Amino acid sequence: MMKAVFVEDAEQVEVKDIDTPKIQDDEVLIKVAVAGICGSDIHTYKGLHPFRKPPVVIGHEVAGEVVKIGKNVKHVDIGDRVTVEPQLGTGESEGEMTGHINYSDKRLAPGMDTWLGTMAEYFVSPESLIVPLPDSVSYDRGVLTEPLAVGVHAALKADIQPGDRVAVLGAGPIGLLTLAAVRAKGAEQTVVTDVLDYSLQKAVELGAKETHNIKEDNDWIRKVKEKMGGSFDKVLITAGVPGIVNDSLKLLKKGGRAVTVAMFHDQQQLDVEQLQQQEKELIGCMTYNRPDTEEALNIIEAHNIPVENVISHRLGVEQAAEGFRIVDKKEDQSVKVLVAFND
Repeated sequence: MMKAVFVEDAEQVEVKDIDTPKIQDDEVLIKVAVAGICGSDIHTYKGLHPFRKPPVVIGHEVAGEVVKIGKNVKHVDIGDRVTVEPQLGTGESEGEMTGHINYSDKRLAPGMDTWLGTMAEYFVSPESLIVPLPDSVSYDRGVLTEPLAVGVHAALKADIQPGDRVAVLGAGPIGLLTLAAVRAKGAEQTVVTDVLDYSLQKAVELGAKETHNIKEDNDWIRKVKEKMGGSFDKVLITAGVPGIVNDSLKLLKKGGRAVTVAMFHDQQQLDVEQLQQQEKELIGCMTYNRPDTEEALNIIEAHNIPVENVISHRLGVEQAAEGFRIVDKKEDQSVKVLVAFND
């Protein structure tokens, strides 16, 4: 038996005892040290996620120790410290092999079908998804590999260059880790916007040159441009609030590029005239691929950017409901909240 965190219904989290899952021949069993609460988990918590629907064992960010391996597992050993790239797919889209797992027409992630989420004492993963953690990377930092990979992929889609002037719109965990990825690409002229001062302080700690609180500021676009000395080469949209797509276009210089990183649930207006007459670009961005995950882990291991500063809380499993609440309501200056097991 093991303890597992369920989202039972909208805004209802329970810890239950369930059977420890069995592994197949090509799978490993991980004793979970920590699991992270992600923004997409909050969408599930609120009943808004497009494919993770309650009741579900939640979570897809994980770090822990391998305690059992299937008979066909060749490159992972019992005792290995690992994290996981939590998506399964062939890369096939409309009959074509794309080489991109995130393009898969049939893509599976924890919390879908029979694959239980990571927020449990034990988690089953195919060997192919295992990412070894270097000894220098703690579990608390290692669990950030997956959300940082989102930022790395966003930086790739944006084609971030060292001299770029970059705006990151939203200082939640994904926004902050996207900033880290942008900084790792060598871009120093960065600004981060949000409505919470404590989140913006985290952005400063991660290397943002400027920040701006846009709460009740109808003139923030002009002010942000003034702070940075002009319009932006790249804008990364990491908050899915109404009007933010057009705001990103207003920030861009002619020929600039905006990338949508956040999850969107509502319709967004789009000023097509700016795209067409000013040759601005709006690019979609979905999860990551293995090179992004590897680059994310390299950033964490290098320790040049203090990505662990995004961690605001480390709670025991019995406090999981509290963790979801404070993330959803942005209470207690919460940013990235980890749920710890087996301490």
